[in-house]
Amino acid sequence: MSVITPFFYFNSIELMASPHKTHIPLPPDPGDKTLENEACLSTVPIHVVTDASQLPAEFLQPSCERQLVIGFDCEGVDLCRDGSLCIMQLAFPDAIYLVDAIEGGETLVKACKPALESSYINKVIHDCKRDSEALYFQFGITLHNVVDTQIAYSLIKEQEGHKRVPDDYISFVGLLADPRFGGISYVEKEEVRLLLRQDPNFWTYRPLSELMVRAAPDDVRFLLFIYHKMVEKLNERSLWYLAVRGALYCRCFCIDDSNFAEWPPLPPIPEEEILPVLDVPRGKMGCVIGKPGANILSIKQSCSAEIFFGGDKGSPDKVFIIGPVKQVRKAEAMLRGRMLQMY
Repeated sequence: MSVITPFFYFNSIELMASPHKTHIPLPPDPGDKTLENEACLSTVPIHVVTDASQLPAEFLQPSCERQLVIGFDCEGVDLCRDGSLCIMQLAFPDAIYLVDAIEGGETLVKACKPALESSYINKVIHDCKRDSEALYFQFGITLHNVVDTQIAYSLIKEQEGHKRVPDDYISFVGLLADPRFGGISYVEKEEVRLLLRQDPNFWTYRPLSELMVRAAPDDVRFLLFIYHKMVEKLNERSLWYLAVRGALYCRCFCIDDSNFAEWPPLPPIPEEEILPVLDVPRGKMGCVIGKPGANILSIKQSCSAEIFFGGDKGSPDKVFIIGPVKQVRKAEAMLRGRMLQMY
């Protein structure tokens, strides 16, 4: 059993009495051999932010002299271009900030734009696609310089000799359960999931409830620990791919008339990866996917490329393909061939 687990348990009890504090597990000091296999725990405050002046200056004004690594996540209702972004969670080593996009409004979120677009701040996040889409279409923010732990986990598995399996994406709960990255049973997450199923508008209510202030930090407070553990395992080539796939994930659902023209250039990598977007004739997506997903599964198994669909949250008639050029072109050809069969 991981040494973090009991601390997580007691932290939940502590927060019932003090909803504005939590624990952040940090990696041990490399020079301290007594803590070689343990996480250092830091008790930090939780700040609810409704005005930009409540955020750290080094975050609001990114600088090459003080580069940062922070945990990042968003909560809302149907996070996408048309949904509602309600809270942004920022995890620093010494505090967690809950940026209230409802109380603070567009002015507060846009005050975070320089940081979210900065190359000097690494944003550690688990599956950035929908968060990035919401930021881009609702606030004009091009999320940049992310470290996506979902991508990193996949790259670590590839380094270990595992073959990539289509749609084999680890959930955040699954990632935390891995003993290499926490060994935590995240049962508290199910409590919020149940509430969201009962009331999808859960994150819109104000003032923030005790449960909201307790639950929102849980999605970011482990991310800095996970980040350091993952970076230790990733080789140089994997780190390159982590950077470029993170950039492509950020763009994934953000297609518009500009065709990504305003986004920062992709990091250089040994083998070029691309993100083309295919238009599917309106009402024909079901034929492309097949029943029960048989057509698209066959294409995924034939190509080392990732294939995503806009779905009912946005861009319902578009297919997004991410991967090495040759594999993406192969997937494109197969998808176009499938579309030709519909006529």
